[in-house]
Parts: sequence; structure tokens; C-alpha cells
Amino acid sequence: MPRHTLRQPALAAATAALLAGSLASANSASPMPGAAQAPAPAPAPSLINPAVAEVLALEEERNRRLTVPVHIDGSGPFDFMIDTGSQATAVTREINATLGLRPAGTATLVGMASRRAVELVEVARLDIGSHTITDFAAPVLERAHVGADGIVGLDSLQDFRVMIDFREQTIALEDMRGREPGRRGFEIVVRARQKLGQLLITDAIVEGVHATVIIDTGAQASLANNALRERIRTQRASEVTTTDVNGVDLIGQMSLMRTLTIEGLSLTNVPLTFADTPAFEALGLTDTPALSLGMQHLALFDRVAIDFANRRVMFDVPADIARAMRLNRARGFNASQ
Repeated sequence: MPRHTLRQPALAAATAALLAGSLASANSASPMPGAAQAPAPAPAPSLINPAVAEVLALEEERNRRLTVPVHIDGSGPFDFMIDTGSQATAVTREINATLGLRPAGTATLVGMASRRAVELVEVARLDIGSHTITDFAAPVLERAHVGADGIVGLDSLQDFRVMIDFREQTIALEDMRGREPGRRGFEIVVRARQKLGQLLITDAIVEGVHATVIIDTGAQASLANNALRERIRTQRASEVTTTDVNGVDLIGQMSLMRTLTIEGLSLTNVPLTFADTPAFEALGLTDTPALSLGMQHLALFDRVAIDFANRRVMFDVPADIARAMRLNRARGFNASQ
């Protein structure tokens, strides 16, 4: 398989601002909202071109995070989390101690709960399957706060389509440069706008309120801002404490949303934790109703594809729900999951 190489400019040591959206729950994960039980669906038509895509087996990390094996400067493999909520590809202090990477200054890391100055180190080469990323500066984080050996962030994913197959427990990285996007096998295709490398879905509806959605594969739980809470006028339900990649606790209020709708599919009884965070502020979403959709809810789908190159997010649902969606679209209703 051909090797794809991406070269990244080094970060400015003292001035770069990095956005990392990962959250580690201090509580046990909340139960999944009730997904419709369906018989095993027939295999969906493949979206992946085997000539250019690399399919990697996923491993479950703590808090149900999914990691992929990577090599750094020829050493490894190390278990890295693909985190679409983080701007920066990062390594942990433990990996840095093992490899002795060269210092590259400091930068400000924006987590969900905090802004902190972090060390940077030079990474000459990072291999994910057949894909290679070269010459970049990576923040150094604590493994206890990340839940993996490191993070593959948005800075390394901009030319790629990332497809997570929850049925097969695999992830596919496909280089989309010069390629036409496809949607075979996906019932929901959402066009997104881009900001700071992040894809924002702007037409979601939470209990009748329009909201912007971020897909955050690095977070277990889903988090919403207080602008959304005020529009919904939800009552306080329970206090939840989460910890961001800087090790700083964030205290939020968890409430149960009756519906969250994206392109005709409604998730029901969705637990959301409400809090105002530096990460939402960095994206200019402090006053706009917004939420980040974590793995707790992404795993309700059979597959999720995040196409950074073409600014699209695609969702594959079980076969019976897909049939109901097509029927309800014809009737002018939404399907529920």
C-alpha cells in the first residue's frame, strides 16, 4: 500500500494556542439512551476504497475510548486516541520519557475546563498504519488525563476521512486529496462548516432549539453550553464532575433531553452535561447554543464518518431504523432512535 506523508509546520513556541476537547469522566458512564434493537443488518455498501484507505483494528481504552497503534520516530507501537475534539496531536509524558524527544518550547493548551501552559516536543515522524506525519511540535500531557499514550488531533486529520465502524470495531483513515466524496451506505449526510480545523454541524435541534454540534471522538460524555440550557430552560438534575486533558475538574449539571435531532433522525432521552468551557469560547460558541457529541452517543450508530477534506459528517444507522427513516421522510416525520 502506498505511504502517504504529510508535513506540518512547527508551532510557534510561546504563542500557539491549542484546543483539546477530551474529557475523562470522574463518574461511571451514564447508560446509553435507548437505541432501537434491530436484527443484524445486511452488510452496507462499502464507502472505503481499499486502494487508498488504511483500516486499523480498534482497541477499547478506559471510558470506552478507542485507540489505534502508532509509531513515533520508528519506536512503538503506542496506543493513540483519534480525537476530533482536539486541535493538536499530542504525546504523553511517559512516551516522552521513553523516547527522549527534543524540547520545542511551550504553548497554551485549551481544554474543556481550563487553559494551561504545556511543554512542546519535536516529533520527526509519526506513523498511523501506512500514513506518515512529519516534522511537528506536540504538546506533552499526562497519560492519566488522556486515557491513552497520546492523541491524534485535528492538525493531522485535515486531508482525511475518518470512519469509525462500531459493529466491526475498526477505524479507516482515507486520504481524500483529489478524490470525490461518496455516501454509499449512509442514511444521514450532514454538511458542516469549519472553524479552527473543527467541523461544526449547524442544523441540529435539541428540544426544539437549533444548536451547533461538534463531533468529539475523544470524549466519552456529551457536553453542552449554558446558552443551550437557557434556551431550553431545563431544570437542574444532577451535578457531574469531569476532568479535562490538563487534569482540571469541570463541574456541570446533567439533564435528560427528550430529543436531539440531526437530519431527520431523533435520539431520545439524551443525557447532556451543561457547563460553559474555554473550548466552546475558543470556537466562538459561548453565546450560541452548542454541544459536543461524545462516544456515549456516537456509539448508538453503526458507523460514523468524519470527512474533514469535504466538510461532511455521515451517520449509518441499523437497517430497520434506516427503513423507518426513508418511510417517515416520505410522510414528513422524523425517525427516533
